[in-house]
Amino acid sequence: MTDQTIATHNGNFHADDVFSIAALRLINPSFKVIRTRDLELIAKADIALDVGGEYDPDKNRFDHHQRGGAGERENGIPYSSFGLIWQKYGLEICQGNQDLTHAVDKGLVSNIDAVDCGHVEGVSTGISLSQTIGMFNPTWQEESNFDACFDEAVEFASRILTRFIAAASGGISAKVIVAKAIDDAEDPRVIVLEKYTPWKRTVHALSEAALYVIYPSQTGQWRIQTVPVEMGSFENRKALPKAWAGLSGQELQDITGIDDAMFCHSGLFIAGAESFESTMKMALMALNY
Repeated sequence: MTDQTIATHNGNFHADDVFSIAALRLINPSFKVIRTRDLELIAKADIALDVGGEYDPDKNRFDHHQRGGAGERENGIPYSSFGLIWQKYGLEICQGNQDLTHAVDKGLVSNIDAVDCGHVEGVSTGISLSQTIGMFNPTWQEESNFDACFDEAVEFASRILTRFIAAASGGISAKVIVAKAIDDAEDPRVIVLEKYTPWKRTVHALSEAALYVIYPSQTGQWRIQTVPVEMGSFENRKALPKAWAGLSGQELQDITGIDDAMFCHSGLFIAGAESFESTMKMALMALNY
């Protein structure tokens, strides 16, 4: 993909064309972008996206505005140019990892496609990433150059896409680690992680019995955290003892009898001690509370 020219439309830009360019830059940072609606220039481009009225991945044509669109996912979300680009190049961008490619499509690409195509069902309310990209366009009160603003938006999108891929990759790796910890747990109600690993999604998917997760903090001490009743909930399957709420240091040590107990959040969802052994004691006390 070296020395390639990519054509997209000029004027107002949206998240789908911006993220499409950001995605392709992860494969070839040196390609030239032409923002135009001149059909002769579009025809000469190596890749045309979000413009040209044609979808043909074999010819690197990725528009979705033509009559009939460019297809949709099984869940009904139509493809915008970003989704079409991701269909062809996502696996390469994710270095052959199919699970990662799918995770990025599900969590990022399909949402941008949905907003761009007006498929609002299932799209979160509030300001979206697509709207954020849209705000890079100059307002009617500004005399900024559209192409310069487009370049700024692409730089922003590139960073978002890179970090989303990294986060999705970390989530996939974490699932394996947490699943093993669930299998290895001596007591299925207490899951122990040797290293802090994002755990909530996997615990909810694989264990109805888990009440607490124990893991080391970045500073070397240990933490016990409650399992929420569902993702995003502030209600716990089993809260820590009420008597611990908001205590720290000597006060918490006195009430627990654990000489290196450190703190308990007033919300009763997390507490900590200096050692693993003491944190396990806190878990046993909480189980029996």
